[in-house]
Amino acid sequence: MDTVGYAQEIVNELQRSVSQLDAAEAERMAELLQRGGKVFVAGAGRSGLMGRAFAMRLMHAGKEAYVVGETVTPGITAGDVLVLGTGSGETASLLSMAGKAKAVGAAVVAVTISPESSIGRLADLIVRLPGATKEQADGGQITIQPMASLFEQTLLLFYDAVILRIMEKTGQTSTRMFGKHANLE
Repeated sequence: MDTVGYAQEIVNELQRSVSQLDAAEAERMAELLQRGGKVFVAGAGRSGLMGRAFAMRLMHAGKEAYVVGETVTPGITAGDVLVLGTGSGETASLLSMAGKAKAVGAAVVAVTISPESSIGRLADLIVRLPGATKEQADGGQITIQPMASLFEQTLLLFYDAVILRIMEKTGQTSTRMFGKHANLE
């Protein structure tokens, strides 16, 4: 297969993946983010990069949003929301964050392949995404892509869809959001 063929297969995988999303879970997440306080986003590795993109769009949409671990990120408090993007749901650092967030009364959202995971069991809301964890990917039955690429790509698409729903619910437009775009670049 050539590069274009691989790209087309990735798009096909994403179409299959997106068709498996649960609309009710997505709607509950959009509602929780809209009514909650500050939003904190975290993930490890590439899932964390997708989370950073999500936090940026939340900020553009007028939400007070932070990436866990940045030097300007404040403490989480009751009424805030922690969104964890985690394929396995077992990443130790994310599990620790979930426990701390719950201890102060913040809501925890797990966007994961594994709802039955340790993080899934702590979460107030679980959004199940299809895909393969790093450990499952070599079987080749779910995806041709390496490691957790399909999950990470679906995660970004899902996060962008949540942003679109929040925009719809709040009357946001891209033009209004652009006013919050970085201008020191």
